[in-house]
Amino acid sequence: MTVHSSIVHATVHIPEGRQSVAAVEDRFREGSPAVTLSRGVLQRMYGLAERTVAPDHDQPSDLAVHAARRLLADTDTDPADVDLLLYAGILADMEEPATAHVVADKLGLGCPVLDLKNACNGVLNALEVADAFIRGGRYRRVLVTTAEVSTRESRWEVDDPADILSALPSLSTGDMGSALLVEATALPGIVGSRFFANSWGWRAATLPNPYAQHRRLGHLRIDSQQLVDSFEGLPDKVRGALKEIGVESDDLDLVCVHQPSVPFTRVVCDWVGVDPARILATFPAHGNVATNTIPLQLATALEIGRLRRGDLVGMFGFASGASAGVVVCRW
Repeated sequence: MTVHSSIVHATVHIPEGRQSVAAVEDRFREGSPAVTLSRGVLQRMYGLAERTVAPDHDQPSDLAVHAARRLLADTDTDPADVDLLLYAGILADMEEPATAHVVADKLGLGCPVLDLKNACNGVLNALEVADAFIRGGRYRRVLVTTAEVSTRESRWEVDDPADILSALPSLSTGDMGSALLVEATALPGIVGSRFFANSWGWRAATLPNPYAQHRRLGHLRIDSQQLVDSFEGLPDKVRGALKEIGVESDDLDLVCVHQPSVPFTRVVCDWVGVDPARILATFPAHGNVATNTIPLQLATALEIGRLRRGDLVGMFGFASGASAGVVVCRW
């Protein structure tokens, strides 16, 4: 019998902490007296109202575990029945071991684990991997987790006015944890997935590793125009992939796209041929929550009744590197 995979559920853990856009800008001015930042610039440029902030003592694994525990409870899944755990976050508790081990230990899991990283497309790639493992008969139940404490990457101190534009995106990030459960099913849930890359574009958005940089702490740096340019040709490939899968954008009951800002969300919608009004806007009230963005849209849609069993869902990711991809599933 042919085995397929389905996404059973999606949950998020949203920290209670909030930082208003005015508070973010005030702190930046305090740390960067040598440069001028006009009031309201983060709202005008990115559409940010406030962002979610995790408690200082929480590590990425803690946020992932909060979301995973809720998912296991919601689905009445025994932790012993999880066959594989994937952690797909950009940020990790430590360089070694894999954060997936920390998450598994806190959840009481005894299954194999691994970290899977591809910037903000990590979760979509994890779904692709989970689907392949399940269809190949290796595992039957895969728990995908992720978390970000991206507000800790905020670049508060800038001395050169020329560096402001590359520093501002770091001020619009948010903290969150997410979990998705993928299981073996008789009918196809994950209908198809395709991924593409322009790896020559990796310099557009970087967060240096201090160990590779001789222990010099670097900063998140994003050249927004260079990042957009790095996706050259990828939107056409993603649209073509959707047709290969046998789906038109109008067929989709729910469309989820990565949302690093409000303007970029509109750009992505144009790239994939979707009316922005169909998107559940998550950025303004949470910030750029990176790998959590698409799980957040799924969880929100479930909560408000926008996503029901049988609905066709399209998840589109455009992330630094540059990489782009689409996952289509029947919920």
